[in-house]
Order: sequence, then C-alpha cells, then structure tokens
Amino acid sequence: MRLTPFDLVFRPASQEVFPEIRLALLKGGHNPRDRDRFLMLREVVTLLRELRPEQGLGEGIDQLAALLHHAYLYWDSDEPIFEVPPLLLTTASVPAEEHSIHTALAYYAVMPEHRIWAEVIPGQPLEPLDGCFVHSSLDGTLRVLGVFGIHRDREGFSVVEAAGPRPAGLVRVDGSQLFEPTLPGGRAAGLFSISGMEELLELGWRINQLGARSWELGTQSSRLPAPSS
Repeated sequence: MRLTPFDLVFRPASQEVFPEIRLALLKGGHNPRDRDRFLMLREVVTLLRELRPEQGLGEGIDQLAALLHHAYLYWDSDEPIFEVPPLLLTTASVPAEEHSIHTALAYYAVMPEHRIWAEVIPGQPLEPLDGCFVHSSLDGTLRVLGVFGIHRDREGFSVVEAAGPRPAGLVRVDGSQLFEPTLPGGRAAGLFSISGMEELLELGWRINQLGARSWELGTQSSRLPAPSS
C-alpha cells in the first residue's frame, strides 16, 4: 500500500493532538463535520500554526485547513482506505443516485498510480492525482479533497477541494468525454484527466456511490468493487 498524505503529514498529530481535538468536540457538543466549529477549537488553531511553513501560506491557509479537517475525520473514522478501479473512469454512465456512504464514515480513496492528471496551478505542469479524502457534509452534500503530486523526491503535495451536490448534466465545453485525457498521447497510454472543479466533484460522487454499496453490503475488503458495465 502506498503512503497516504495522512501518513506523510499527520501521523504524529494523530497520536498526540487528534485525541485532544476529539475530547474538545465532545465537551462542546459539536459535530466534527461542522468545519466552522472545528476550526475555532484552540487545539486546531495551534496545530494549524505548527503545520504552516515559516514563509506563510497566504490564501493557501484555506487548503491547509481543509486538509486538516479531512485528515481528522478520516482518523476519527478509523482510517478506512478504498482502492479505486480504473473502470470507474471508463464507465460511460454511472447512475446518479445521491445516497451517500454511512454518515459515520470519512475515507481516503487511493487512485490508480500516475493514471489521472490535472492542471492544479494554472500555467504549471499537470500533476498526478494520488487520491481523494471524501466525506459527507452536514447538509448531505459531499466534500472531496484531491491530493496531487506525491513523489518521494518532492517536499509536500498539492490539494484542491470541491464540495456540493452531484453535478447535473455535466459535460465538457469541447464535447469530449468526462475524464478524457488532455495530455498528448494520453489515450494510448491509458491516462485520464480531470478538467475543472465539477469534474473532481463528479469523481468524488462516483467513488462515494461505490463505497456506499460496499458499506451497505458489509464488505470488509478495502478495495472498491468494479462498477458493472
């Protein structure tokens, strides 16, 4: 199993600080999925300051806050991991049921390695999607945090969050299929691409739909079932 961003960033905090955050949430009677309340906790503010690089983050503090919230919920759900099959992206049509995974569960979905690419920073080279943290919000919509560019020779990684109900009637402006590769020669190489925030959100809903089925069936395997054709 590949290292997750949780292993790379939050393993020490999960043993020392996360139990304190859980206790503070319980004492305050707060739902851990309430991000505004979560970010107001003293323990969370202190941890964010410790994680922030010395040069600061500017607007990137929002991404760090989102990453911390996803990481905490993942830890609080006992760190479930799903391996996503490539068929999820090649299936032409996935039913638009909007039932979500069990409300107690937040998880990390591991993507096929170096198969899905996206332009995370405009004008910069595309980065591979390592995986997504996924959980349902208090309003029943979905939060999906894509984690891009994990590499042993790179310090850090990029994150992008998309949130909301499942996109309806989503199509690309150029008429190409969702997740169609944008890299030259990408199709022949078996690659995929994410084009825009709504496409990332749609990917999260597809993952979540398969995860919900697995959870309802009581499947113990960490690998998601392949979608039916």
